[in-house]
Amino acid sequence: MLSLLYLLVYLFAGCVIIRALLPAQRPQVRVWLGLSLGLLLMMWLPALLAFAVRFSLLGHMLALIPLAGITVAVWVTRDKTPARALDDKDRQLLILMACVAVPLTLLGGYLQYTHCLREVNGTLHVGQSTYGDLPLHLGIITSLRDAAFPPEYSILPGERLSYPFLMDSLSTSFMIFGLPLRWAVIIPGTLMMGLVFSGYMILADRMASGRRAVVIAALFVFINGGLGFLYSLDTLGVSNGGSVNSLQSGTWLDRLDTILYGWYQTPANHAEQSYYNLRWSNIIADMLVPQRTFLGGWCMLLPCIYLLYDAAARAQERFPLRQTALLGVMAGSLPLLHTHSFLALGLLSAGWMVYDLCHRGKLWPWLLYGGLACILAAPQLFGFTFRHTNGNSSFVYFQFNWVNNSGGNGLRDGYLFFYIKNIGIPVILLILSLFEKNPRRRFIAAGAFTIFVVAELIIFQPNEYDNNKLFYVWWALCAVLAAEYAVEIFDRLRGLRGRYVLAVMTAIACLATGTLSIARECVSDYQMYAASDVEAVQYVEENTDRDSTFICWTQHINPVSALAGRRIVCGPGLWLTFHGYDLSTREMDISAFYADPAGNESVLQKYDVDYILLGDYERYELHASQATLDALYPLVFESSDGRIRIYQVTESHG
Repeated sequence: MLSLLYLLVYLFAGCVIIRALLPAQRPQVRVWLGLSLGLLLMMWLPALLAFAVRFSLLGHMLALIPLAGITVAVWVTRDKTPARALDDKDRQLLILMACVAVPLTLLGGYLQYTHCLREVNGTLHVGQSTYGDLPLHLGIITSLRDAAFPPEYSILPGERLSYPFLMDSLSTSFMIFGLPLRWAVIIPGTLMMGLVFSGYMILADRMASGRRAVVIAALFVFINGGLGFLYSLDTLGVSNGGSVNSLQSGTWLDRLDTILYGWYQTPANHAEQSYYNLRWSNIIADMLVPQRTFLGGWCMLLPCIYLLYDAAARAQERFPLRQTALLGVMAGSLPLLHTHSFLALGLLSAGWMVYDLCHRGKLWPWLLYGGLACILAAPQLFGFTFRHTNGNSSFVYFQFNWVNNSGGNGLRDGYLFFYIKNIGIPVILLILSLFEKNPRRRFIAAGAFTIFVVAELIIFQPNEYDNNKLFYVWWALCAVLAAEYAVEIFDRLRGLRGRYVLAVMTAIACLATGTLSIARECVSDYQMYAASDVEAVQYVEENTDRDSTFICWTQHINPVSALAGRRIVCGPGLWLTFHGYDLSTREMDISAFYADPAGNESVLQKYDVDYILLGDYERYELHASQATLDALYPLVFESSDGRIRIYQVTESHG
């Protein structure tokens, strides 16, 4: 397939560039960094060319020219140090990665496969975690085909797309080369999950003092969930709950059945958040699979953290100039991929810089790295990110203790208990590890807790829960410290006959909640698009212009915007309100039109509408009259079951 060949060209170029810049790095590090860099280049180069020739096939082919130029230029000026060969320690790490990262990647690939537009008897199904956000990403992916840059929201025409879109444009690139939408999401998603799992183990191996800690840290991060499972065990034989959303309703296996088959009934992220206050979502089930920008952000953030930590650790020998420059470029590329990852990296870097200056006093490498990153990031931040945040009071405001103090209305749980309940035993291990006099651990903690303190005091977006995207970076670093301390405790208990039993019980307590959350996602299955939706999309794709505008209601499951990539007057507040937009005027206009089409034809002119969609939401939410629309506008499509009708706006009406 051309799409896969195009991908392989970038991956190969990325590996060649890393081999030229960092030959002294271990082989598995070079491969990981090379694949990550290749993906980053595949996201950025076609996007940059799109400002001149649209996001088109031509633009993608032209993007191969700067790719070749960069690769050749780097190779000509390469570090001529012989490439480091694979040694026994490297092989040991590869074995551990085969035991942990590979199974996690297979799990991630399975969830990508089941959670993205799986066809079932002509309908399209998803999983629980992708039911809410997937249509947003699908709409960006499909609308970017042949789009002029800078792109606009297809669900809010006239507004620049300020949401980080590079992860979705990567899937658009696959579609441009002929890959179906479903696989254009699954293939890069699975590849990135593999890079995140393996990359984290490589990073943990660079930071940790032993290989056992690497495995434990990976489990702490990816099978996370806290002590929420204890709620489902509390008085297990007695039904305490009075509502269907209670972890404590039902007895015995009823509770397990509820966790596996109920809507957000898992003890990691429960629907009754105000009651249980369980907010430490499992990172695989609730972040990496459904939140594509988070996945793309971590895929590039982890290499940046590795390059930064490795450079700082080796600075006393000889500060690696090439590595620092590469780090600055990769860090500066983050904002349009995942703004929270860029912010987390900035905070982490500030903490490590202060620590480093206090102990070694070398400022110029930090200025080089930070200067490059800021220069590259500034156009993204000011041209896209800040456009809808400036002057908006719902962005960046003080709130102590994150979601435990929701709305600033007081703590729901005791401060420390909130984190012990949500993160579990590992957070206790972390706290204890901080009492040890260990410069390496203190250096890691200096950066990690810079993120933590800021995220504890400042909310950066209208949805306060989204600060978890900062907390997870803090935890990814701190999990290494917690894992090391767990290994130390285990070793100090040598001679105690029950230490293996104690270790197993501790492992169950640490991983039970996360395991239940992942198991729930593995069996979750929901229909998102009916056969009539698929039928309508086929008509729209084949018979309407790519820049056509439809009027319809603002439900998030909209086949026209998500699957066909067509513009709609207004998308759902579920997403756009959290992006900082006020939708009230557009929503009122849509409601007024469907209530009285003849008296509100000016709405069609106002938003330059080409087609009118009549479906279940318009009929039942807006009480639209099919007879009235039939009398006013020519019908151009009707689904076989009659559920969806599309009318064309003619010049006399528009």
